Amino acid sequence: MLRLPQIGRIIAVFRPKATNNLLTFGLRTTAVAQKTQWRGKATQSPRESRSFAMSLFRGQAITDQIFPYPEVLDEDQKQTLTELVDPCAKFFEEVNDATKNDQIEKVDDETLQGLKEMGAFGLQVPLDFGGLGLTNTMYARLVEIVGAHDLGVGITLGAHQSIGFKGILLFGNQEQKKKYLPSLAIGEQIACFCLTEPSSGSDASSIRSRAELSEDGSHYILNGSKIWISNGGIADIFTVFAQTRVLDDKLGTERDKVTAFIVERNFGGVSSGLPEKKMGIKASNTAEVYFDNVQIPKENILGEIGDGFKVAMNILNNGRFGMAACLSGTMKSCITAAAAHAGQRTQFGRRLESFGSIQEKIARMSMVQYVTESMAYMVSANMDQGSTEFQIEAAISKIYASEAAWYCADEAVQILGGLGYMKDFGLERVVRDLRIFRIFEGTNDILRLFVALTGIQYAGSHLKELQKALKNPAANLGLLVDVGATRAKRIVGLTSGPSLKEYVHPDLTDSADKTAKCITLFGEIVESLLIKHGKKIVEEQFILNRIADSAINIYAMVSTLSRTSRSLEQKLPSATHETLLCNVFCEEAHDQVREYLKITKDQQKLKNFQKMSMISRDIVEYGSTAATHPLGF
Repeated sequence: MLRLPQIGRIIAVFRPKATNNLLTFGLRTTAVAQKTQWRGKATQSPRESRSFAMSLFRGQAITDQIFPYPEVLDEDQKQTLTELVDPCAKFFEEVNDATKNDQIEKVDDETLQGLKEMGAFGLQVPLDFGGLGLTNTMYARLVEIVGAHDLGVGITLGAHQSIGFKGILLFGNQEQKKKYLPSLAIGEQIACFCLTEPSSGSDASSIRSRAELSEDGSHYILNGSKIWISNGGIADIFTVFAQTRVLDDKLGTERDKVTAFIVERNFGGVSSGLPEKKMGIKASNTAEVYFDNVQIPKENILGEIGDGFKVAMNILNNGRFGMAACLSGTMKSCITAAAAHAGQRTQFGRRLESFGSIQEKIARMSMVQYVTESMAYMVSANMDQGSTEFQIEAAISKIYASEAAWYCADEAVQILGGLGYMKDFGLERVVRDLRIFRIFEGTNDILRLFVALTGIQYAGSHLKELQKALKNPAANLGLLVDVGATRAKRIVGLTSGPSLKEYVHPDLTDSADKTAKCITLFGEIVESLLIKHGKKIVEEQFILNRIADSAINIYAMVSTLSRTSRSLEQKLPSATHETLLCNVFCEEAHDQVREYLKITKDQQKLKNFQKMSMISRDIVEYGSTAATHPLGF
């Protein structure tokens, strides 16, 4: 699924001696800053990212992509979307039968044909190639509707276009696009994404499938297999990743590197296993795919030879925002069912909705849905605005959405009680369908490490630059004075972090202040961890998980603040309600972030992490629970 970029080569940071100099530099340079306006020529700084999530790891708030909440649809696009939304919703309410799809373990033929006629298989394919030409934001709105009704159908469509032929859209040349996109856009041919193998799940670089160049140099010969491939048994076009021999120009030697290929089933040698029997998303075809001496023309290389890992990661990064939008629709349907039942069901002479325990469930379900929806359309808008650095934000939205949706579905079942547990009502299907979302397209466990390590690497590159500056302070006085002044303010208790008050509506000032404090504290903790652990931080996964959860919460806070501010400024009818959602969420997220970050410095908690590591090793070594049974046998 996903491999951590350069996980074994996280950037080296301060040596102990330089670290001590930097920590004490703050007070000394403040006086210099007060006495002179001169700025020496600084060393060239690392590239500054415009990504909010990246800047967060330096304790900064670069708000270009956050405030105001981005609006990217013009009038024509809004009109097009309006014309698509109602027929799409009507189709899923009147034609598609999610229960039937689940029972027959495939998308019903009538539904499949209807989706093709609607253009649902080519939502983002340009008009010139026979698709609907939707933007990311328009696409998100439609997959939200699909997610509200049938996740099995959603995976069939998503595996086809969100990742299946997304590589052709992103990396294909004109000839490849002309050849493949028209038939894919109308569903005449189905696509899938072939990365995962029995021995390589999250570590995509360890794949064993190989493509060898033929003796005459005209084609590659592919051998290998892929497992758990969505649409694998019904696909005609495969985006396949395989090891190839690539010449290293610098070293003058050949080495294995992953390359992406467009493979057609009719090339010969492509076969599929029987559909897998799964817990959920049963309507989606999942199968093993085998490649036996498949001859692939050289012109079917996708991107450049040896660039397969980059192709795969870009495809996955570009597809994750759609998952958040899809699951925000699922959550909304769960909340609708829970609210309807709570408003009608009477117990002890009172309706369920009057009980505090039920009210808390419904309120929390609504908050996490609001946050997920805010994130999804923030990321899609950033992409539509041309952002190329959204990998952390997209990963965060996938993690948050998949866990929030699971929470919503579970609580909906709880509110409905026995009715929710019954197959006929449909919620049990939703629960089964949702479980996979925390696993595929990058497990949430790996994505948490990806979020933490990507951000930490960025922060580390700037600390490394300061290390260089300290070796020649006269030539880098400007840089060092600015850093020192910031540290000095922090030491004496003055605020030196970002302010968000100027970006939000006055009703959200308190939440903005709490968010800004979290950003400052987060940056301080990340810096202290880099100084303490250096490149060995990659092994501190108990801590990295808390860093990732803090980043997730902070991004959720700013996304929600931005959206709610827009609603208040536009005086939307729901603005008061949205303000309640935002303020409660930010208050609680603030407390969670502080607790997560406190843990990273709490010696007792750190000892507990070591103890948990020992417990885990005992269990694995024993092969089961290791405690003696209370009855002694």
